[in-house]
Amino acid sequence: MKLRPSRLLSLVRQGQLATTFKVNLNDPRVIEIAGLCGCDGVWICGEHVPNDWTNVEHQIRAARLHDMDSLVRVAKGSYTDYIRPFEADATGIIVPHVASASEARQIVDWVRCHPVGKRPLDGGNTDGQYCLVPITDYIRHTNEERLIILQIESPEALAKVEEIAAVPGFNGIMFGPGDYSHRIGKVGQVDDPEVVAARKHVAAAARRHGKFVMSSGLFQPFSDLVSEGHQIFNIGADVIALGAYAKQRLELVRGQIDGLPADLKPKARSPYGG
Repeated sequence: MKLRPSRLLSLVRQGQLATTFKVNLNDPRVIEIAGLCGCDGVWICGEHVPNDWTNVEHQIRAARLHDMDSLVRVAKGSYTDYIRPFEADATGIIVPHVASASEARQIVDWVRCHPVGKRPLDGGNTDGQYCLVPITDYIRHTNEERLIILQIESPEALAKVEEIAAVPGFNGIMFGPGDYSHRIGKVGQVDDPEVVAARKHVAAAARRHGKFVMSSGLFQPFSDLVSEGHQIFNIGADVIALGAYAKQRLELVRGQIDGLPADLKPKARSPYGG
């Protein structure tokens, strides 16, 4: 039995730039579309999205069909909440709102196996190919090919980012500009100088301690993000793409209606509907 290596880690190790696509909707076919388009991974949100674990497993399976990594952003919780995505064969987890080195160490302890961490073992799920993989291979693969990405999203976390980045056993860091801008009273201003400075600080700390840097979106010029050391880029989200497409097509139709001859143009719609 052969365990699948991480596509994202392989690309990072080669010095390549990799891509992910964020999925808020729970239909696995969205993930198949991302795979058919050539994304390297998908970001499945479990922090803000009402998704159940059976469906998450289907989404992870859809990613695997197209040789994509699957990153599940977990809800803050216990070790069970953090290892469950792995047991469904997710390639990695994104842990939001990490604020201290002690929390980072706890996450590593919960998720990694001996000698790196203290994860309780099962092996009878998809990630262990239902006990068909030797336990030594399972442990090695868990420690070497599964990703842990920690999110820095607050001024408190920024103040401790050097200590967090120095914790061994996890792979990458992602700055959360949306929540950070919210926390400093500049909601949504992801290009504000204070937010940009925080992003650069996080990236520099990650690189100093041998962690890769993931961008949650393409908020700045791409060359700026690359120069800061970002290697994994989330290119967008399904809900944003659908909303933008629907608005664009509606504007197209409305423009066509406005251009119709008077005898074909419908009456103006009531602003109250009906």
